[in-house]
Amino acid sequence: MVSFIVRMKFSPDDRSDVAETLRLLAKASREEPGCVSYVAHTVEGDPDTVLIYEQWRDAAALDAHGQSAHFKKHAVGGLYQKMRERVREDLVAVV
Repeated sequence: MVSFIVRMKFSPDDRSDVAETLRLLAKASREEPGCVSYVAHTVEGDPDTVLIYEQWRDAAALDAHGQSAHFKKHAVGGLYQKMRERVREDLVAVV
């Protein structure tokens, strides 16, 4: 299993566009066969910071996600164009 969190910061002016893009990206990503979990959050008290918690069956499923048309459209062509910062934190299950 591959698990990680992506943390992104956006301008307040982009808040509604980012929310709609996240909705479309999450919906399409959850339909991928290798997706275990894909949940977008905002940070309480900081609505311009977005966290996406992702779990994928394996590295091949994650690679397929990165090559998908919806990822290229909504993440690369949408979110990546508007974000001010991006950090990925890889997670390791304890139990």
